[in-house]
Amino acid sequence: MTLKPDHAAVFSPPAAGGRFAAGEDPAKRQQILAGAKRVFMKMGFDAASMNDVTREAGVSKGTLYVYFTNKEELFSAMIETERAAFVAAVRTALAEHDDPEAGLYEFGISFVTHMTDEKVINAMRTVLGVRDRMPVLCQRFFKGPENLRTIMRDFLERHIAEGALEIDDIDLAAGQFLDLASGSFFKLRLFGSMEEPPPRDEIERVIRGAIRVFMAAYGARRHETA
Repeated sequence: MTLKPDHAAVFSPPAAGGRFAAGEDPAKRQQILAGAKRVFMKMGFDAASMNDVTREAGVSKGTLYVYFTNKEELFSAMIETERAAFVAAVRTALAEHDDPEAGLYEFGISFVTHMTDEKVINAMRTVLGVRDRMPVLCQRFFKGPENLRTIMRDFLERHIAEGALEIDDIDLAAGQFLDLASGSFFKLRLFGSMEEPPPRDEIERVIRGAIRVFMAAYGARRHETA
């Protein structure tokens, strides 16, 4: 299966009469995706049908098929939209911090809170469940052209340039912080060993520890006291 690009940002403007061309109304597309999300999260990919989506989204079957030709394309668009929204939110949060430790803290809290949320865990289980049939979707979901690792890399490069961090292998360091921040929360949630998301104070404790370890390894001040 070949994924189509996300069209959310490339719709043609309305025609002179003020109406969008068929399949080009972003509000209608978002309405369909919102309904699809509720259906897929409740029923799973295999049990859900396009008829279920039309009922939940409040659109006709003809309208649905103008925007999405089949269930696989609709599911792919929904997953990509959710992933892109979270990645954009994290990038914005990191850009607001000049202090690397403050940025790492905000990133870590957002990352763990999001990744252990019940809806996100269910979405990941669904994606993994269709891995053999939709391998490209899995690759885009976990890697994508812009993902948490690329955002973390950009953040680290900025603070290296400003002299706050000293890192030789940025890709390695980015992955290390993601691993430190997630602790065992993500795997425990994904595989059902932790039934509820971790409490906020426990997330904060893990993130603070991750920052201490990370800054001990890569903070520029480590050389001043050596």
